[in-house]
Amino acid sequence: HLGASLQRIGLALAAAILTAIPIGIAIGHNRIAQGIFDPLIEFYRPIPPLAYLPLIVIWFGIGEFSKVLLIYLAIFAPIAIATATGVRTVDPTKVRAAQSLGATRWQLIRHVVLPSALPDILTGIRIGLGVGWSTLVAAELIAATSGLGFVVQSAAQFLVTDVVVLGILVIAVIAFAMELGLRALQRRLVPWHGQQH
Repeated sequence: HLGASLQRIGLALAAAILTAIPIGIAIGHNRIAQGIFDPLIEFYRPIPPLAYLPLIVIWFGIGEFSKVLLIYLAIFAPIAIATATGVRTVDPTKVRAAQSLGATRWQLIRHVVLPSALPDILTGIRIGLGVGWSTLVAAELIAATSGLGFVVQSAAQFLVTDVVVLGILVIAVIAFAMELGLRALQRRLVPWHGQQH
């Protein structure tokens, strides 16, 4: 059950990172992309993921894809918004310096924009993963035949309190471990973040 939950969150997180970071860079870097994607993200972001779970189930059925899609949608918005914010706050003098040295747009994004926006991107991933994990557990409570949420729900139906408590503790411990892991990754990748200059 733990493996099923981790697989779902892993697939959704990977898909969100691969799509949200490029879209976030486009939103922060390009007015046309901002005009297209920003309203869409801001429109669906405040809606709790479980509100559109019935719609996803109607359209895509009750299988794995529906659960991964729901978690993906929960994780996508925080990463895209954080990336766009990070791109917008890149020091213009660094951009101008790279341009004066003849950097192409791709080199500018790879060597100036991404490293500068990385602290915000990692913060977005941390927030997105937290939202995604709670969405995963909630989705498994409603529509699943495996996973930690399913274990808690099944045990609750048969009033097996010890399994319910253990399930909740496992969910909390994994969420805490993921948060600690991402914080450690953030300290390793961007040790300068948060320091006063």
